[in-house]
Amino acid sequence: YRTSIRTPTGATPFSLVYGSEAVLPLEVQIPSLRVSLREFISDEDYRQNRLAQLELLDEQRLNALEHHQVYLERVKRAYNKHLQHRDFKIGDLVLKENQNVTTLERSQR
Repeated sequence: YRTSIRTPTGATPFSLVYGSEAVLPLEVQIPSLRVSLREFISDEDYRQNRLAQLELLDEQRLNALEHHQVYLERVKRAYNKHLQHRDFKIGDLVLKENQNVTTLERSQR
């Protein structure tokens, strides 16, 4: 769940929290290219790469926020496209929902 790209943000929740993609257990058992390359990188180079990833994290979060705002506008436009405007006048008959009525759950019937 946390490793799937979400439409509203355009990123995975894991990457927005930690600044890098998660390494799945399967990738450790059957080494992927990403895991295999880690073995050939020195510790100092790995630290520098990780620090650079963390420095870009704020920018990634801002991009996700912008992406989310664009997504919300798109959803709003799609909803409003099918919305029908209705003008009511005094004396028009309308159907009103009675919110005081409670229903019994199936287990209480």
